[in-house]
Amino acid sequence: MALIKKPVTGMKDIMPDEMRIRDYVTELVRETYCSFGFQKIETPIVEHIENLCSKNGGENEKLIFKILKRGEKLDIGNAVNEDDLADSGLRYDLTLPLARYYSNHSNELPNPFKALQIGSVFRADRPQKGRFRQFTQCDIDILGDPCFLAETELILATTTLLGKLDFKGFTVRINDRRILKAMAAHAGFDEDQYDNVFIILDKMDKIGLSGVESELIEAGYDKQAVSSYIGLFSDIKDDIGAIRQIGDTLSKELEGSVADDLITIIDSVNTTKSIDFRISFDPTLVRGMSYYTGTIFEISMDEFGSSVAGGGRYDEMIGKFTGVNTPACGFSIGFERIITILMDRGFKIPENNEKRVFLIEKGMDCKRICDIMKEAADLRSKGISVLICQMNKNKKFQKTRLIQDGYDECCIKDFYCTEFKK
Repeated sequence: MALIKKPVTGMKDIMPDEMRIRDYVTELVRETYCSFGFQKIETPIVEHIENLCSKNGGENEKLIFKILKRGEKLDIGNAVNEDDLADSGLRYDLTLPLARYYSNHSNELPNPFKALQIGSVFRADRPQKGRFRQFTQCDIDILGDPCFLAETELILATTTLLGKLDFKGFTVRINDRRILKAMAAHAGFDEDQYDNVFIILDKMDKIGLSGVESELIEAGYDKQAVSSYIGLFSDIKDDIGAIRQIGDTLSKELEGSVADDLITIIDSVNTTKSIDFRISFDPTLVRGMSYYTGTIFEISMDEFGSSVAGGGRYDEMIGKFTGVNTPACGFSIGFERIITILMDRGFKIPENNEKRVFLIEKGMDCKRICDIMKEAADLRSKGISVLICQMNKNKKFQKTRLIQDGYDECCIKDFYCTEFKK
């Protein structure tokens, strides 16, 4: 069997230039989120199959990479379906593992608990630009806080991070799943129809309001209910006044504090934000995950054409592990999408320290090489990055490449050295 040098479909090899940017962004994520009081944790990439298939992951449960049982537990002959063959799988996000983690360790953690996770997740999805089958997620979550302060802090922390990467002018779209349900109830849809109605509503940005109306009718829903539902969206703007309007219209179906809390979150973010972005109410925002119970939000950027971050409140997930519901809210940035945008922009990492290089000529004696190594060690102790390598035959190309990698001119007496000029 011939060996294959290309990575598995949907996976990618990462070259040094991109890896440097990924490392820089990862460290910036950690530094920024920790400054907001979030604590870094880690969960295994392998989860129990029962957890992964618990109807908490929506469509992602169809994309699980399942792991076969091992040894005597793998009884292929008596297996009826694939569920009899697998007892675990690769995690498809970081939220479900966090819920399991918190339910297992809550007595050892502060309340509320502000968690930061950075790690690989896996989905057997169709690969495309900025979307892979193995990709990195960066999540922040606040567990144990039912107050709108959690949503406000999550939005401020995430937008602060994006600002440090020179993103600006983007939009934070915000809604509440309870508003979505109240609108559907007010229009006359049955509760068991909500999820399918929301799936069609989620296409609003692609097919428009008239397209949503047509699809709802084609799906067989009551025309009067469809007409009433579409009417709720036709005159709604994206400002705070629209939230008050919805609160008044849905006074029978909507809890009294929902609209007020949403207004408070928007006001708080606008008052305290430190970078240029817009936060707007979007009654058509759905978010695909079935575990969301309250506030939901996304960040969209015109240059990418889709969202680059998203999250919301999921107050019932931890209760499925413990039997007691725990307030929970989280925000995840699309790490791969952010990296894709930065690479397309030709992003350059701010250099905080000098980088020098010694090129050793062929035939240089051992004593001189050792002296160079000692000099390099001394420079490293002062915080300077030093590369020692042999000089190639094509010196010009080698020096050009080293300059591209950020190495500076290096002049050390008595040693052969480069004379770079940037």
